[in-house]
Amino acid sequence: MDDNVIEAINLTKKYGSFTALSNLNLNLSGSKCVGFLGPNGAGKTTTLKIFTDLIRPTSGQALINGIDVQRNKKKALSDCSALIETPEIYPSMTVREALSLVAELRGIPRSERGSQIEEVVAEVKMTDWLDKNVGKFSKGMKQRVNIASTLIGNPSIILLDEPTSGLDPRGMAEVRDIVKSLKKKDRLIFMSSHLLNEVADVCDEVAMIDHGKLLAYGPLEEITDKFSTVDDSAEAQFSKPIDESINRQISRINNVVSVERIDSRSVRIKYTGGLQSQEYILASLAGMQLGLIGFKSSSTRLEDTYLNLIKETL
Repeated sequence: MDDNVIEAINLTKKYGSFTALSNLNLNLSGSKCVGFLGPNGAGKTTTLKIFTDLIRPTSGQALINGIDVQRNKKKALSDCSALIETPEIYPSMTVREALSLVAELRGIPRSERGSQIEEVVAEVKMTDWLDKNVGKFSKGMKQRVNIASTLIGNPSIILLDEPTSGLDPRGMAEVRDIVKSLKKKDRLIFMSSHLLNEVADVCDEVAMIDHGKLLAYGPLEEITDKFSTVDDSAEAQFSKPIDESINRQISRINNVVSVERIDSRSVRIKYTGGLQSQEYILASLAGMQLGLIGFKSSSTRLEDTYLNLIKETL
């Protein structure tokens, strides 16, 4: 059996007449980041809580590396860690003290705790705050410490429940960069989110869920190719007015489908080919020396896919 496997088999959770999760079947394996995408109340946190045995399923199985979490929790979770919802750290503790407590709870030998703590703190870029009290930190800094706590013991499977929730834009960007950096090691990261741009930026694959039912799962580009009805688009802004000759130049760039004038100094460019094409188009525009001063995505096929799938469950 391959390492790093998360599997749900007919996983169902009911609260009286309300079904929070309905016959979820999902098999994740390998070293990558999988986004668990859906609106609030879709069943994301319920799923992650079942996989960590914080709640029990009504029926079905939650397996980690082939081991049933409900039947043998200790063994199933031995190589897995999780950050569920928004845990709090004692504000009077320093980062070192808080992580030492986590390391002790996880049975890390005393002789190894110091080096492990320094290593995980470096991963989340908090080395300079190692001996500072957590109570003085911003929400984003506290969340970085929380993520560091999930790395104690070097688990190969990490479950993250909306890790950027409640953070300001800077904190969100910092946490996303950290999650992306975690993929450099042999880890399977399963991250729930309701933010489309977050999943598109961080994740390799996406599993979409709504009303407790899995709607689609696969690599991002495969899912968007299958379910999206639009091309990707971006808005380009220029420092000087643009004319039809410039529009024609832009339209000749590889994978550009159409160029639509927004106003005298900006256009909307529709294209195919995903992020690779976007990178190529941006580089081409910069090389043309047309006075490009801004370039941003205006819509994505992931957004269109999401709306097409979610509306079917309303």
